[in-house]
Amino acid sequence: MLYRFREAQSLEMGLRKPKERRPHLASLVDTLDDAEKWRRDVIRDITRSVSKVHDLSLPEAQIRDVNDEINRLLRAKTHWEDRIVELGGPDYKKIGPKMLDHQGREVPGNRGYKYFGRAKDLPGVRELFEEQATSRPKKATKAELLRRIDAAYFGYCDENDDGELLEYERKVTEKRIKQLRSAHDATLEDSDADSDS
Repeated sequence: MLYRFREAQSLEMGLRKPKERRPHLASLVDTLDDAEKWRRDVIRDITRSVSKVHDLSLPEAQIRDVNDEINRLLRAKTHWEDRIVELGGPDYKKIGPKMLDHQGREVPGNRGYKYFGRAKDLPGVRELFEEQATSRPKKATKAELLRRIDAAYFGYCDENDDGELLEYERKVTEKRIKQLRSAHDATLEDSDADSDS
């Protein structure tokens, strides 16, 4: 009782600010400092909820509720980050830490519903992860695709297909050489005839 009295008294005297509630919509905040403050507040709530979802004494229903709350807070954090960018602040999506899996690899497609802590071990969720792991075909990377490109890709080896092109080129070359020789011989004969006269 005395605690409530002292708290009210400190509020009246201006020693303490009244606790503010986070706005439901990020678009209601007009200053960058406030948006940063509420983003930090959301991150603090996410941290508390993630530590809570690891609690071994929680029943399955509460684990699902806490995991839902974490996902809701993650969406709210995204809204605050978008609002910060609109107000001219830093883009936390680009400079922030990446979402990693248990092996330290970056999680592909960080969008959508996520499972944290003991929520990954709930019935139905583990099967979902196993199904996603087996159904996702491995996509070739750009480096793998570039490794497959060779001279044949650019058409430099077309003459090796059946030898027909090589035979045609040989005949044309022989014909052209004969024409050049006959033209050269004709010029030589003309120059000999001119020198005799």
